[in-house]
Formats: sequence, C-alpha cells, structure tokens
Amino acid sequence: MGRTLRSETRNGVGTIVLTRASEYNTITPELRDELAAAVDAADADRDVRVILLRAEGPAFCAGYRLDTSTQAQAAESERRRVWDSVADYHMISRYVNTYLKLWYASKPVIAAVQGWCIGGGTDMVLCADIIIAAETASFGYPPSRVWGTPTTAMWVYRMGLERPKRYLLTGDEIPAPEAARIGLILETVPEEKLLEHATAFAERMAKVPLNQLQMLKLMCNHTAEQMGFATSRLLGSFFDGIARHTQEGLDFVKRAQEAGFRQAVRERDEPFGDYGSGPRSKRRRAGKKP
Repeated sequence: MGRTLRSETRNGVGTIVLTRASEYNTITPELRDELAAAVDAADADRDVRVILLRAEGPAFCAGYRLDTSTQAQAAESERRRVWDSVADYHMISRYVNTYLKLWYASKPVIAAVQGWCIGGGTDMVLCADIIIAAETASFGYPPSRVWGTPTTAMWVYRMGLERPKRYLLTGDEIPAPEAARIGLILETVPEEKLLEHATAFAERMAKVPLNQLQMLKLMCNHTAEQMGFATSRLLGSFFDGIARHTQEGLDFVKRAQEAGFRQAVRERDEPFGDYGSGPRSKRRRAGKKP
C-alpha cells in the first residue's frame, strides 16, 4: 500500500484504488510515481487479467494540485530565466508516460469514475480502455480556457472531430450522461451501484483467456496509433507548456499568487457558470441530486 493508492487482486481483477479522498485525488508527483508502479505490477501479475482503476471519496480526480503547480511556475519566473520549453516537455512527459501505462498495459483497463474527473484527471482516465461513470459524475477540461491543453490528446480518438472541438473550445463541464451519449465514456450507472457494476463487468471480462484479451486490446489500440496518436500527444504536451506561459497563462499564475488558486479558478470559470460555480455544484453542496 502506498501513500496515495492501494492495490488488491480478486477473481482475476487487479484493482488500483486512489486513496487521497480528502484532496479529491488531485495529481501529485507521489501519486504519479505510485500509479506507474501499481500499473506495472498489475500488468506483470499472472493472476491479473483485467485492471480496474477506481477512487475513494467524492471525486475520482480533480486534476493537478494547482496550488503547488502555480507556486512552482511563480518560482520559475522569480529566477528570471527564459522558459525552457524542452525542460518543460520532459517534466510533463513524466506524468503523461504514467497515464499512457493504462493505454499500453497489455491487459484491459476499466476505470470507474465518481464525482469530478476534470483537467489532468481526464488526461489520465481517457487512457483507460473502458470508462464507466456514476450518473452524478462530471468530466471536462476547464484549463482549455486558460493555462493548459490536454496532454494525452485522447479526445478526438474517442469522439471524432466536432465534439472534442465543441467541449475543448469552451472548456464546458460535461455531465456523465452527456459524456456517455457523445462517446467520451462507455456508460453511466446510479452512483450507489458504480462499484458493484464496474467490478462485475471486470470479472466478466476476466473470464476470457488472458492472451485473447491482450491480442484484442492491441488490435483495437493499434488503429488509434495508425491515426497519429503519438503525434497528437506530442503536440498536446508541448502546447500545454506553451499555454502555461502565454501572457494569459502568466496572468493566471500571478492572480493565483495574489488571491489563491481557488479564487483564480473561480474567476476563470464563473463567466461560464459551471464546475464549482455552476448549478450542479450548488445542488451537490445542498445535498440534492444534480
């Protein structure tokens, strides 16, 4: 068991559970490294045929831990050095390479999502083979409004051309039922049935011989590879660094240092009326169904 997750195996399913519930399972270097090791271990375990990724708490993953991220960029500016795009690319690639372990694992990966799965959380989860979400979950990439681009660039490969543009060019929140309708994820279930449903589905898949699962996953994924997936994520990773260092990106970091990152994010999203400032979030805080 690590500090950010735990792993368990049963009935051919290797489950990886994100455990930083109080922090909404935000992405940190420690989570990155522990997730990479956990996926490698499950992929190498002959008792595991299917990997199930899930999380504890009210959110699957609310993206990167922005307080430390904005502080790190502010410190970079204070050193008065010109931004090094190649060093930035290598930095973000350490995260991207971890998410890609879900994609390149020889065994199928199923993700069970509840609550928020936004920003960097989508970079991670969209690399899974199948995503099942609670009906009350929400997806989206709000950093597309300022300070980021999707690093793993999986949106087009899941949904085609126009629908990714519709959501990335606005950063709009995507309620889970809509995410299923447009093909971003597979399906939704009532929140109270998410774990039971995802586990049963993983166990059903685990009845298939391992070599069959491995061949079929590789065959499907190879199509995306032939469509230019490697080039897309290269652009996504480089553009993410550029977006964090545009004038608007630097202004966002400055505002986060002045008022706190929560306030900076609130000011970014309030004009759109979604995520933390939207009616769905207000209903969540009131204990009502979205």
